[in-house]
Amino acid sequence: MKLSSGCPPPLPISWEECRQRGWSHLDVLLITGDAYIDHPSFGVALIGRLLESHGFRVAILPQPRYDTAEDFKSFPPPKLFCGITAGNLDSIVANYSGNGKVRDTDAYSPNGNPWRGGERLKTARRRPDRACLIYTSLARSAFRDVPIVLGGIEASLRRFVHYDFKQEKLRSSFLTDAKADLLVYGMGEKAIVEIARRCAEKRPLSFIAGTCQRFTDQELQGQFPAQLTADCPAGQMTSSQKFLVLPSWATIQQHNRDFLLAETEIDKHSRASSARIILQRQQSHWVVQHPAAKPLSPDELDALYSLPYTRRPHPHDEPIPAFRMIKDSVTIVRGCSGNCSFCAITRHQGPAIVSRSRESIGKECLHISQMADFTGTISDLGGPTANLYGTHCAIGSCQKRDCLYPKLCAHLKIDEDLFLHLLDDIAAIDGVKKVFISSGLRMELLLRTPRLMKKILQAHTPGSLKIAPEHTDDELLRLMHKEPHALLQKFVAECRRIGKEIGKNNIEFTPYVITAHPGSTPRHAEKLAQDMQKLGLQIRKPQDFTPTPGTISTAMYVTGLKPGSGEPLTVPRKQSDRMLQRKILHKSLPQDNVRMPKIGPRKKK
Repeated sequence: MKLSSGCPPPLPISWEECRQRGWSHLDVLLITGDAYIDHPSFGVALIGRLLESHGFRVAILPQPRYDTAEDFKSFPPPKLFCGITAGNLDSIVANYSGNGKVRDTDAYSPNGNPWRGGERLKTARRRPDRACLIYTSLARSAFRDVPIVLGGIEASLRRFVHYDFKQEKLRSSFLTDAKADLLVYGMGEKAIVEIARRCAEKRPLSFIAGTCQRFTDQELQGQFPAQLTADCPAGQMTSSQKFLVLPSWATIQQHNRDFLLAETEIDKHSRASSARIILQRQQSHWVVQHPAAKPLSPDELDALYSLPYTRRPHPHDEPIPAFRMIKDSVTIVRGCSGNCSFCAITRHQGPAIVSRSRESIGKECLHISQMADFTGTISDLGGPTANLYGTHCAIGSCQKRDCLYPKLCAHLKIDEDLFLHLLDDIAAIDGVKKVFISSGLRMELLLRTPRLMKKILQAHTPGSLKIAPEHTDDELLRLMHKEPHALLQKFVAECRRIGKEIGKNNIEFTPYVITAHPGSTPRHAEKLAQDMQKLGLQIRKPQDFTPTPGTISTAMYVTGLKPGSGEPLTVPRKQSDRMLQRKILHKSLPQDNVRMPKIGPRKKK
């Protein structure tokens, strides 16, 4: 795809492109498991452009071969560091379905083809399993003395002991397994700039906010109080005002209920934005997590999105499906205070809501409207939860940071007018014909903002309204940290009332639901199907629960225990049990909506 005239060049993806810029050296090399799309919806583009804005020379190595280090060696050793990410998704999530089936497509690869060398050859996938580990090994062999920094969602959610659903086992931290120098967790803009500055000034990469370090026992004793290090080797959980020591790898291997304990403590620590340092002993090293970096301010978020992205794939690449989905979308908000048990967004992006200014969003939409191939539709004004835009805490923050469950917090302030004015601003841009909100919306928030709800239903819904009730059984919803089923009933009724008022008698919904979540039985699946039929809702995209790293639901799946009480929990782990629930749901759906996975014998590990 050709770039529009006047667009800045993308970041280079080869040393030849670097030389064409007159570069004699490279400061930072970023390796990613995705194809390179220079769009702010992709983390490697955000980080690359941010480092570039601070004067660093940055190149990107997308989807390198992983059977050899030759692609790495095609670049000279970077002077500062080598940054590694699996991409926008965890590599196991990208490569396999929740039932362990190899995915036939990859939205983040050219032509959606996950295979290197073409579909017929299938010699190797473009992205390896556990990409951070493989890429770190290759980078270490190519650049012996260059610091290696892990980042992105895979590294962030696998920074402590975690569960790998493809291997069906608990693994130790990727920081210690990869033997990288540093791991950046969460949204890493502030940390990565600090790392680059320290590397340039040849200062130690120690105690940087938003990072994890690895230490040997001896190194740990040299960095932390003697009393703490004396207590740590036992592997039991301890805490103080300054430190939180999680159950160790060895302890969790012996008593897997301690995995649930560790995950719940990490969750509470993250939501409270605690300043405590977290420690966890792995197999031979310690992982030490320093306090999180402060969230970007609205001005800083505006500045990040104003950087000169081409908003296009690198010209050398073939069409990439993920680009088509987000080409004309705009991120308006960061963070999520929903804390759903099965979702890692809150842990990765943080519970603090940061909204961009109307002016910044308007400038980005104006830029999109002036691009040569713009068709007149802004496909999404969104984020993790679109209608958290403009919300804030009246008391600043609290340790619980649970703004939406079990009901809306009294201190959560919602600025309905801000969102309404934003929609009007974007709709008024010359050349913009339609403005859609395609991201998920929280139903309880929409019920509190009736004018916004009416406006979205009237003019800003792309075919159907995306909502995420996840289930209809209150027992399961409590485990999921979701609102009772009564909320969905009230919401649907109100939408239909508004629909009649505005002349839309057939409001369509896309309800996302999860089957086979821990605690779920065939009885729950039957209730889900019946309740949805009663409401006249058609489930278009049912999803089997996938035990991904970094969620409380995954800890329930591993331990078979309820958080808090520790009571036993039914967990459908066998493929036959999971498929049974899907079959029950399938009976209530139009046959063209659900493609049933094949059920067959599992390969022995």
